Order: sequence, then C-alpha cells, then structure tokens
Amino acid sequence: MDRYVVFGNPIGHSKSPLIHRMFAEQTGELLDYSTMLAPLEDFTGCAREFFHQGRGANVTVPFKEDAYRLADTLTERAKRAGAVNTLSKLADGTLLGDNTDGAGLVRDLTVNAGLSLNGKRILLLGAGGAVRGALEPLLAERPSSLIIANRTVEKAELLAESFDDLGPVSASGFDWLREPVGVIINATSASLSGDLPPIASSLIEPGRTFCYDMMYARESTPFCHWATQHGAAVSMDGLGMLVEQAAEAFFLWRGVRPASAPVLAELRRQLA
Repeated sequence: MDRYVVFGNPIGHSKSPLIHRMFAEQTGELLDYSTMLAPLEDFTGCAREFFHQGRGANVTVPFKEDAYRLADTLTERAKRAGAVNTLSKLADGTLLGDNTDGAGLVRDLTVNAGLSLNGKRILLLGAGGAVRGALEPLLAERPSSLIIANRTVEKAELLAESFDDLGPVSASGFDWLREPVGVIINATSASLSGDLPPIASSLIEPGRTFCYDMMYARESTPFCHWATQHGAAVSMDGLGMLVEQAAEAFFLWRGVRPASAPVLAELRRQLA
C-alpha cells in the first residue's frame, strides 16, 4: 500500500490524515496516510528517509521552504511561491515539489463560495509565505487590482515587484487604505492570537464586500467576527482552503480529483 505523510512540527493537530482517508474511501484508492513529526534541525534527513519507501508528502509549517530546497524539480506555481507544500516521488525516484495552497484558496472562493474574482478589487493582508503562494492563482482570475497590505511595507513592495508581470498588483501599509474594496483576504496569523490586522472598517462596503480569513476555528475567527460586525456580505474562514489544497495534492499523487464538499461538510460537523 502506498505511503503518504504530512510533515510538520508540531503536527499532532493536523486534519490531513482524516481528509485523505475520506478522499481515499470516496475514490477507492488504496493508501496509508499519517502524520510525521520532523525534527526542526533535520527536515531533509527525515524526508529522505521517508522517501526510501514513501510515495508522497504534504508539508506544513515550518518546513515549506526546506521542502522547496529538497525537491529535484518544481512546478511553476511552486517556483513562484518559493515554497513547497506537496512532494511527490516520480517514477525515476526524484522528487517533484508543488504548492497547492493558492489553488486551494481560489477554488474555495470561486467554487465553494461561488465568488467571481474577475474585475474585483482585492485586498490581501500580510506578506508572508501564505501570500506568496496565493498571488499567482489570484492574479490569474483577472482582478481589477490586487493590493498587498503589510505592517512592514517594504516586504509588501518586494512581493508586488516579484509578481507585477502577472497583473495589477501593488503594495500598501495597513493604515494607508480607506476606500471600500470588493474582497478582503486575511493571510496574517493574527486570528491565531485573537487579534485583528489594523485596517479601517471603511474598507468594507456593507452588503457588498466579501471577507475571507485563511485561518479557521471552532468559533468565528476574530477577523470574520469583525467583518460581520461591519456589514460584510460574506465572512468566511479557511477550512475550505485546507480541504481544497489537500484535494489538489491528492489529484497530483493519484490522478483522481476527489469531491471536496462531503469532506468539508464532515469537518464542519466535527468542529461544531
């Protein structure tokens, strides 16, 4: 039976084994998927040891850049992201690195939420790895503009310069913006500590602005709660992104795209 793992540190909280077990049952694919706690000082050694027998792996924090360096070849979206969250052993034994995070985000927005990003003004909060992985897929949807806002503006400017060949992308400080936007995506980790990015509520046009938090929790995240308070048309967390990026990885490994809706519904049920 083909072996797959998710590498991380910590990793005990991961929902990936449950997600991929449900995908396998649904598609009739035979595979074994588990978590693997990789040592902070030797991800590469741990991964190489696994791939003597293993077929594929997901990679979560803090190892996505290590996985990028480990891969023998990279997909175009992984090259752009500068990070790898999916590794696949090819027939010749070499490792292919991919990044499915951005594709998972866009699929959650456009398929699960039914949102068209074409012509929208998008505000992306943060300038870390999550943003880097999201930029290419978001710009491929042809928004009218995409603004990267960050506390350290220089980091946002560097990202904007790296991706400006793909579409209308610019940088900003959190407190520079006041005019309403069509979509706000929170890619900061603020929700994990119960905080909010310091942005103006005037960015939300009541009944029209769509707000999305890449984080998820049992209760509404602080960002989603803030968005609802200020009249956002929709406030949505990132649980669907988690499922969709996993579905993209499963497709890369097995050549079969699982249906994500029943898996997402089961995760929601368990969270509730």
